[in-house]
Amino acid sequence: MAMASPSTAAASTLLLPVLLLIATSTHCAAAVDSPSSPYAAALLNLSAALADPSGYLATHWTPDTAFCSWPRVSCDAADRRVISLDLSGLNLSGPVPAAALSSLPHLQTLNLSNNILNSTFPEEIIASLRSLRVLDLYNNNLTGPLPAALPNLTDLVHVHLGGNFFSGSIPSSYGQWSRIRYLALSGNELTGEIPPELGNLTTLRELYLGYFNSFTGGIPPELGRLRALVRLDMANCGISGEIPLEVANLTSLDTLFLQINALSGRLPTEIGAMEALKSLDLSNNLFVGSIPASFASLKNLTLLNLFRNRLAGEIPEFLGDLPNLEVLQLWENNFTGGIPPNLGVAATGLKIVDVSTNRLTGVLPSELCAGERLETFIALGNSLFGGIPDGLAGCPSLTRIRLGENYLNGTIPAKLFTLPNLTQIELHDNLLSGELRLEAGKVSPSIGELSLYNNRLSGQVPTGIGGLVGLQKLLLAGNRLSGELPPEIGKLQQLSKADLSGNLISGEVPPSIGKCRLLTFLDLSGNKLSGRIPPELTGLRILNYLNVSHNALEGEIPPAIAGMQSLTAVDFSYNNLSGEVPATGQFAYFNATSFAGNAELCGAFLSPCRPHGVATSGLGSLSSTSKLLLVLGLLALSIVFAAAAVLKARSLKRSAEARAWRLTAFQRLDFAVDDVLDCLKEENVIGKGGSGIVYKGAMPGGAVVAVKRLPAIGRAGAAHDDYGFSAEIQTLGRIRHRHIVRLLGFAANRETNLLVYEYMPNGSLGEVLHGKKGGHLQWATRFKIAVEAAKGLCYLHHDCSPPILHRDVKSNNILLDADFEAHVADFGLAKFLRGNAGGSECMSAIAGSYGYIAPEI
Repeated sequence: MAMASPSTAAASTLLLPVLLLIATSTHCAAAVDSPSSPYAAALLNLSAALADPSGYLATHWTPDTAFCSWPRVSCDAADRRVISLDLSGLNLSGPVPAAALSSLPHLQTLNLSNNILNSTFPEEIIASLRSLRVLDLYNNNLTGPLPAALPNLTDLVHVHLGGNFFSGSIPSSYGQWSRIRYLALSGNELTGEIPPELGNLTTLRELYLGYFNSFTGGIPPELGRLRALVRLDMANCGISGEIPLEVANLTSLDTLFLQINALSGRLPTEIGAMEALKSLDLSNNLFVGSIPASFASLKNLTLLNLFRNRLAGEIPEFLGDLPNLEVLQLWENNFTGGIPPNLGVAATGLKIVDVSTNRLTGVLPSELCAGERLETFIALGNSLFGGIPDGLAGCPSLTRIRLGENYLNGTIPAKLFTLPNLTQIELHDNLLSGELRLEAGKVSPSIGELSLYNNRLSGQVPTGIGGLVGLQKLLLAGNRLSGELPPEIGKLQQLSKADLSGNLISGEVPPSIGKCRLLTFLDLSGNKLSGRIPPELTGLRILNYLNVSHNALEGEIPPAIAGMQSLTAVDFSYNNLSGEVPATGQFAYFNATSFAGNAELCGAFLSPCRPHGVATSGLGSLSSTSKLLLVLGLLALSIVFAAAAVLKARSLKRSAEARAWRLTAFQRLDFAVDDVLDCLKEENVIGKGGSGIVYKGAMPGGAVVAVKRLPAIGRAGAAHDDYGFSAEIQTLGRIRHRHIVRLLGFAANRETNLLVYEYMPNGSLGEVLHGKKGGHLQWATRFKIAVEAAKGLCYLHHDCSPPILHRDVKSNNILLDADFEAHVADFGLAKFLRGNAGGSECMSAIAGSYGYIAPEI
């Protein structure tokens, strides 16, 4: 047998320890990553501690696979220890699982954002997670104070605690981090002063403190020491006073958001030294004075928002020289002079210009769209004059042009109506003249609003109007338009509002208008229309308002119109109409003023209709027998009246009992039912709708409430039969959710129900969107309100017992508190989904709102 050489034997001897070491290492690694590992056990415990409606964790975190391969878990390559955990956006709920997290001591990144975690911050994890570098708990329901010991985690570079319900003040210890680069505490309920110690965070690059916090005092001058800061967002957080000059030391800052506060004084000249600034928003404050000349140095500026202040003077021409400017919003100030004529020349990327509601004069700048990127130009509510420049009328990127309430004159360029992206044209209340030039085949189908009322337009409504197939609002009232309405108007299938009143339009009402199926408002009053009212109008199934008054229409009112259930207001007055006014359907609710000025009309609201061929004769003198019978009749009537008086007295007693009030409170109230009743005055009315009248009431203790008055649902004489109203009110009274209007209590007797709600000072979303404040609601706020309303509805659908369907969701039923936070309101049609067949289906028989109501109603 051959013997191994000495060199081979030596090599084998050396390789043996190496092989043993490799085998041992492999075994250890497998043990660390095995299902029995303490890391795996901690993760499984974490999964068990959280409510996971989607089942994501239970599906993907299974003991039969290596935990380091589980999604949303990251391990280090060397020691197979969990170093990162990202459970964001999984809709997880319950308390923060402190015990499980404490068993992951090597964790460096913890992201639990965008869930529904609802505990206070667990202080115990601070002692366990000493290696933590990233902590993200954004957008949960965490409450209580901010953890003062959090800076003990000295390696933290990223902390996001925003979008929760943390309260109290910011701990001064938060100025102790030595490595932090990102700190976000926005969107909570924090109060007190902003600690000056935050100025010690010299490594900080992004600081977010705004939105829903309500700090006192102003901006600490110490923040001027944050030389590395790139973004500072302190919007909508209650700060006041002047901007400290030290802010100008933040020379690396590219974003400064201080909007929606109570900051005052003049704009600091020193801001001009912050040459890295790209976005500067100082809107919705109390600043006075003019725009400093030093702002000419802000050559990198892309966004400048100064709207809703008290600024004055002229808009400086150097704004037109800022080469990177994209957004310029200066509306609702006291600026005078003209719009800089060079605006748009240097800034070829200009997208949004809003200088409305100032005191500007002069002509419109001709080069606004020189870069062909302008999307929105708003200058309404000034004293501008002259014509619409060709460069603006031919701007291919333009989506919105709002120039109403000025003194613009001349004709409207035809090419304005051909712009491919244009959705809104507002030129109302000007001195524009000439014909409306809408060329068939060339007009833009994207135009959704055409608002030209109160001008001096003349000529016929062109047939090319039929090409505006995307039109939703057609407002041409108060002009000098003449001729017949073209039948092409029936092609406007998206039209919801049409107002052509106060013109000289003649001929018949085109039957084709009945094809505008989405029309809710039609006003043709004050013209020279003749002929009959076309029965085709009954095709307008959701029409709410119809006004054809002050014309020369003749014939009968088509009886089928009375069957239009959606009609809430009509006016046929001052025409030549004849025949009987329908008394059925919605017409039963209208009054005589809707039909006045038509001599040949008759019916329930007017003089009675006389039957044909029936003559009336006068009464002859009464005989003695007749007189005796008359006396006996009067005696009998006296007896009847006496009996009626007795019955009336008993009825009044019963009515007094019926009017006895009782107040049911769903939380501790510092007012009585008499205080609520004192609010029911006409001067306190803040809203009227299909579900009742709403009053604003100031209680003796200083609280402000909203009181909604509803008719009682129970039948007369059935004191205890209220169709489940009381039971359902009890259910609504127990609802406690941030985005649902809180029902404080209700008062009731047999005749009336009063609902007492928390008061929402910013009214309804509908008022804000469509009223004078509509422009104030930025897209970020609109999106936030939409999400908050959805959260409220989601709570009603999934977390209430029994579940509740609102069935009348619309902007007027979304109320906004002082911070523009959304609250779902008005449960007049709410349906309670009970498992049994008993109980009421609806709280009331209210008709609801056309266009918003649930289909089954």
